[in-house]
Amino acid sequence: QVQFVESGGGLVQPGGSLRLSCAPSVSIFTFFTMGWYRQRPGTRRELVASITFGGETDYADSAKGRFIISGDMHKNIIHLQMNNLKAEDSAIYYCHAKDRSWSEYWGQGTQVTVSL
Repeated sequence: QVQFVESGGGLVQPGGSLRLSCAPSVSIFTFFTMGWYRQRPGTRRELVASITFGGETDYADSAKGRFIISGDMHKNIIHLQMNNLKAEDSAIYYCHAKDRSWSEYWGQGTQVTVSL
């Protein structure tokens, strides 16, 4: 069973930064793509950013210019650097992965709160 160790969430003031990390229990090369989704109360889970291991990235419009997703193959981990955070970025952030048979895997989530 695939598991993820997620870290980096927390409380930050508006304009601040956080870096989320996600380390899978299997080789990162197991997956075709990895990324982060988020879910705010009363809303559907939405894609924030994703990366393929061919190096392609994709971002939600709300994340473009502020968030950067990256993968470290040697450390078997992905990161989401979030800058200039806004109150509307407050959500539970979930690590997500999809393998080459299109099976999907989810982390348990980490809370990000942007508030004074």
